[in-house]
Amino acid sequence: MRRAESRPRRLLERLLADGLVVAALALWWLTARGLPAFVLPSPTEVGEALLRLFTLRDFAAHTLASTLRVVLSVVLAVGIGTALAVAADRSAALSAILQRRLLPLLNSFPAIAWAILAAIWLPPGDLGVVLVEVLILLPFCLVNLTEGLRALDRETLEMARSFTHSRLLLVRKVLLPLLFPYLVAAIRISYGVAWKVALVAELFGADRGLGYLMLRAQVSSDSATVFATCFAIVIIFVAGEKLVIDPLARLVPAE
Repeated sequence: MRRAESRPRRLLERLLADGLVVAALALWWLTARGLPAFVLPSPTEVGEALLRLFTLRDFAAHTLASTLRVVLSVVLAVGIGTALAVAADRSAALSAILQRRLLPLLNSFPAIAWAILAAIWLPPGDLGVVLVEVLILLPFCLVNLTEGLRALDRETLEMARSFTHSRLLLVRKVLLPLLFPYLVAAIRISYGVAWKVALVAELFGADRGLGYLMLRAQVSSDSATVFATCFAIVIIFVAGEKLVIDPLARLVPAE
């Protein structure tokens, strides 16, 4: 009975959500008719530019470059954050350094400053962009994983240590499964932030990527490409969440 009642409700919610999207597109189209294309391009022009970002080889190369940088940055930030959090959990001195010195610096240092410094210190390319992204993502990962380690069941860890003296086996079979919900949370947060950081880093220190395309579009007053770049990031972000992060989250055991 409840399922039958929920179907019309879900249908109504879907109609309202889709209706708002259609209304926004209609308003956009009507507004764009009275403005120059470099101020506000039409949805059709933006759609054509968006299609180019995924289909034409030259444009798709920029899209792929940004996507690979984001994925690599998230993997590195989560890996480094996990290693530092585990090491700090075992060392009071290292924990004090991380909590009182490193985290306040990384949390407060402006993202644009990292991007400018990377552009000064490093040649344009992948290294500088990935470095900037990792430095900005690292505090998010450290905070999540440090809290995860604090919440661990110490009795379970002690019992596991009584069965094996292999630290690698203990980490792989006990510690990582217990930390898995916090790892997924760190990945989810980092993936979203990484896309915002990627554009800033690429604007200053990249010779390819969506940020580089956006800078080139700004110089030529190509508003359609600017809009298309933003929508491309939304599409890739949603695809990554639905295809990778959500399946990972479903592996987290229910309490």
